[in-house]
Amino acid sequence: MKKIAQEDIMNMLDIAYDAALNGIPTLGTAEELGEEYICKYKNEDEAINKLINWQVAKCATSGFLAGLGGVIVMPIAIPANISSTIYVQTRMIASIAYIKGYDIRSDMVKTLVYMCLCGNASKDIAKQTGIKLGLKITESMIKKIPGQVLKEINKKVGFRLLTKFGQTGVINLGKMIPIAGGVVGGGVDLVSTKAIGKISKEVFA
Repeated sequence: MKKIAQEDIMNMLDIAYDAALNGIPTLGTAEELGEEYICKYKNEDEAINKLINWQVAKCATSGFLAGLGGVIVMPIAIPANISSTIYVQTRMIASIAYIKGYDIRSDMVKTLVYMCLCGNASKDIAKQTGIKLGLKITESMIKKIPGQVLKEINKKVGFRLLTKFGQTGVINLGKMIPIAGGVVGGGVDLVSTKAIGKISKEVFA
């Protein structure tokens, strides 16, 4: 069975993020999703909570990911349901950042979005790299984060996702399902997606 390495994980995340920013044929961009919820609800927190709840409910329905098909084309042989799961969760996090007023097209914000994909493990990564969660991370603060720290966060994200379900440095593609939260009945696992949504609210406080 083909195995993938840490750089493959990061390539996969880059492709998913690009799709979230620029949209795909069946879904709009992260900015458009964020604007939709900004217009619907009175304040940012309510908009974000509704966004998370709806994404979890929608993505957990059988057939949703199958409906995305192979719209996310990966350079490595990652199953369509896995790449779609990662795309949906990445788009959700980016939309949360957008609602909070962050420039989601900046490399700094992209790195923080990647960190959020690790769910609760994001707290360890943040602590190890000096990012304080629960505080308002302003744009000016993000711009002051050294490039080396961003590289270190990306490295830890890739390693965390790669080794979450294996300790060999590379994992079988068949074991990648739990990386983005797990796929149950054709949909995204509710518990992990909620956890990712929750940590995203803390990172983009």
